[in-house]
Amino acid sequence: MDELSLHTLGQHLQTLRLARGWSLSQLAAAAGIAKSNLSRLEQGNGNPTLDTIWRLAVQLNVPFGTLVAPIYDVPLGEDGVQVRLLDQGKEDPHVDVYWMRCAPHTKRHAEAHTPGAQESLTIISGQLEAGPIDATTPLAAGDTLTFAADQPHLYRTNETWVTLLVTIVYARQGTPS
Repeated sequence: MDELSLHTLGQHLQTLRLARGWSLSQLAAAAGIAKSNLSRLEQGNGNPTLDTIWRLAVQLNVPFGTLVAPIYDVPLGEDGVQVRLLDQGKEDPHVDVYWMRCAPHTKRHAEAHTPGAQESLTIISGQLEAGPIDATTPLAAGDTLTFAADQPHLYRTNETWVTLLVTIVYARQGTPS
């Protein structure tokens, strides 16, 4: 991520944290990251992983796309996975759509999203095994899978690159999970 994007993400993260009245220590502890790492991230330094950004979004109770919206045109990536926010809905329920590309022989464990979230994957090219950790499904180009994303899940590729669309539908506001 370039310096401007890191700075923009850091400022947005700090704004969301302060709007909730949380200290650095409170958010860092809730997200399971070091306070010093969160401080560096808010200052526009460091190199946050996708998992760190996801954990922060979950703890702030905002969709991942809301946290990264100010840098939507910057692909985020690590360990063979690239993710780019394509669009965010502004209605209830909140919907985020991402383009995702995974390298061959990639296994990515994704942490649970916010309670009630549903995830749909549509494979554009390649083959992928995905879904809740205890119930993955093999998918190929043209296949779509929808599953409860408020539990840990994974994406596993074989010997080819995989491109997919990821749609996350968050629980309606005020709806018990």
